[in-house]
Amino acid sequence: MLKYTLNTGTSNPGMSGFRGNTNQKLPVVNWLADLPETELESDLVEVQFKNTRKSYFLNCNKLALEKGEKVCVEAVHGYDLGEVTLTGRLVLLQIKKNKINMERYSIKRLYRKARTVDLEKYEESKAKEYNTMISARKITQNLKLDMKIGDVEYQADGGKAIFYYIADGRVDFRELIKVLADTFKVRIEMKQIGARQEAGRIGGIGPCGRELCCATWINNFISVSTNAARIQDISTNPLKLAGQCAKIKCCVNYEVPVYVDAMTDFPSKEKVLQTLGGDYYHFKTDVFRRTMTYSSSQKDDGNANLTTLPVERVNEIIEINNKGKKVSSLLENNKTDNIQDVDFKNVVGQDSLTRFDTNINRNRKNFTIKN
Repeated sequence: MLKYTLNTGTSNPGMSGFRGNTNQKLPVVNWLADLPETELESDLVEVQFKNTRKSYFLNCNKLALEKGEKVCVEAVHGYDLGEVTLTGRLVLLQIKKNKINMERYSIKRLYRKARTVDLEKYEESKAKEYNTMISARKITQNLKLDMKIGDVEYQADGGKAIFYYIADGRVDFRELIKVLADTFKVRIEMKQIGARQEAGRIGGIGPCGRELCCATWINNFISVSTNAARIQDISTNPLKLAGQCAKIKCCVNYEVPVYVDAMTDFPSKEKVLQTLGGDYYHFKTDVFRRTMTYSSSQKDDGNANLTTLPVERVNEIIEINNKGKKVSSLLENNKTDNIQDVDFKNVVGQDSLTRFDTNINRNRKNFTIKN
């Protein structure tokens, strides 16, 4: 029986080091793997921790590091353990891409490669994270705090725990920190994240059948409004627009600039076309065919006398109306030849499951066994 696993991109060249494949979120490709001299261009190293948390450290000991290796790095108190994801020139490019101000960035040191003892202690701390999260949620309910603990991450040495939480407003968690510290006997750090960041940390499969963008490549989240859906004539049904984070899907923003650029010469949908037979109101727009459909009645009153026009003809009618004149007909010379009805057709029979059956039967008839 085949076992399905999420494709984290580890099959790509330069995705994994000599330590084997790495199932991590926000994976990166070492596309300079064939140029080993680029590894010496910077002493900075990108290290990834649990889920989507990444930081940059200084390789002050000049260790020969490979992508995928486990390393121990400096933390506020003690040390932490992470995985090397980028080295050399690519780290500088990644910092530039993420728009990180290195003058304000507190760069910590990379101590050493992880030893067996470090890995064992790290696994012990990691095993406590789920139970700690469940207990922390019960504590917040008892304290009646309007917040949700989304994830817990223990430091590799077990001396500190980061509690990631979601809240709509400001939360006074001073009492909560005291209770958590007394319960788990560790230093507590509270870190607020948004709904999109929580979805990225959890991960999952989107309605498109692929992994969530927030878990694979998105670093900076921008707001997505319903106006982006209206520009693309996408249904504004919240059930269809919302992603796993209950916010509008990030992918709704992807094609908006293309649509805006394609609709630069499209007239406003509020414009009413005036003819001698009456006024026509906008009904729908087809950006791909560059056509606009108008109706002699408004949408609330029904769809009567639907007429589809090319954008050029609509602009021509509006120009005539602006001069105080009315056209005799929407269609130029009462012809529709200037409207191209383009449709997708099955030209090779790809949708037929039996398209090869005839050829197979014919070949079987021509096949004879000779003694």
